Amino acid sequence: MNTLTEKTVLDFVYAEARMLDEQRFDDWLQLFTDDGYYWMPLTHNQPDPRLHTSLLYEDKLLLQVRIERLHGKRTFSQQPHSRSHHLLQLPTVESMDAAKGEAVVRTAFHYVETRVDEQQLYAGWVTHTLVMQDGVLKIKLKKVELVNCDAAFGNIQLFM
Repeated sequence: MNTLTEKTVLDFVYAEARMLDEQRFDDWLQLFTDDGYYWMPLTHNQPDPRLHTSLLYEDKLLLQVRIERLHGKRTFSQQPHSRSHHLLQLPTVESMDAAKGEAVVRTAFHYVETRVDEQQLYAGWVTHTLVMQDGVLKIKLKKVELVNCDAAFGNIQLFM
């Protein structure tokens, strides 16, 4: 992929969600730039992840640690493993500069996470800030805004 188009951006968003549902976490991690972040704000319209507490604000190294934990044989909270399903609304390209290789995409979602007899439903919006690096589309920032971000949550085991 050398050209940034609306189709390549939308295909990327769908492929990323499928990767997560298939628990291909190592492949998913490679979608991030080396300085990429996964951010889940704690409040609506939270302007900054560094000056305010977030549910999650993880760089690529912390994401790698979480993935290793999910794969671990001593991770008893994942025996048996949780499973997930993303239901995505048609993503909207908020901005795109093909010459710079940059795009911002917003997608409404429903996300189900299940383990044994428990099932959790989350809803919200994901904003992907995407960049082209060496002809490959990468995630610079994935911001997951939950509708009920200020609720008391149990453990969110997987990635939305």
